[in-house]
Amino acid sequence: MLEKIQETAAFIRNSVPVVPQIAIILGTGLGELVHEITDKRDIPYESIPNFPVSTVEGHSGKLIFGKLGGKDVIAMQGRFHYYEGYTMQEVTFPIRVFQLLGVRYLFVSNAAGGMNGSFDIGDIMLIDDHINTFPEHPLHGKNYNELGTRFPDMSNAYDKELRLMAMEIARENNIKLQHGVYVGTQGPTFETPAEYNWFRIIGGDAVGMSTVPEVIVANHAKMKVMAFSIITDIGIIGKIVEVTHEDVQEAAKIAQPKMAYIMQEVINRIN
Repeated sequence: MLEKIQETAAFIRNSVPVVPQIAIILGTGLGELVHEITDKRDIPYESIPNFPVSTVEGHSGKLIFGKLGGKDVIAMQGRFHYYEGYTMQEVTFPIRVFQLLGVRYLFVSNAAGGMNGSFDIGDIMLIDDHINTFPEHPLHGKNYNELGTRFPDMSNAYDKELRLMAMEIARENNIKLQHGVYVGTQGPTFETPAEYNWFRIIGGDAVGMSTVPEVIVANHAKMKVMAFSIITDIGIIGKIVEVTHEDVQEAAKIAQPKMAYIMQEVINRIN
């Protein structure tokens, strides 16, 4: 695995003039942020050695290089999910490549179901912490000391300074910004009412099928992480309705501009 990561990092380094220190993962319905990136250059996933290829509608499958918020960035337009049949090492392979490229900051977005009674469809939730319910762990197996310690700390998985910056930007611009705990599940089914209720009981505010594996590996790699969920459906007893992937995409598109603005401003303020 280490050799494949090194090969892919070398390919990217030789393909672009500048290797950024900021990476962004754009989730379901949130890929429109790439329109804010200037001086763009993209590389399709299928052209990158060892890279998986996204199979989910709404995930186009390109690495975008350019400038956002006055900084050089890499953006993943399309991510990989455990439910697609990938191993956790494959799901998080891009994070390892980013690590070898020298990325120091990781920004993540996703679509999620909300269990918090104060949430509405279309809300943006800043992730404070997460609960991992995936059946496989991305750090399971041999540990490479070159990549990180065997037992990484997760007490500040979502960087506190970046979160405070996001909250300040939201206040300055009168953007409603929720915050809470994200529950990561394997999918691909949406949750039953009983599952929504259980996730709320154990401390979750929103639930989705991504993000947690990437954040774990990013912390193992000593990156600073900030992540957002767009609340695309509500999983509260009495308010639960049938949901489709198309509904999720539509709700995410509506909320995306506000989330994109906050993310862009945080990147602009990073020293």
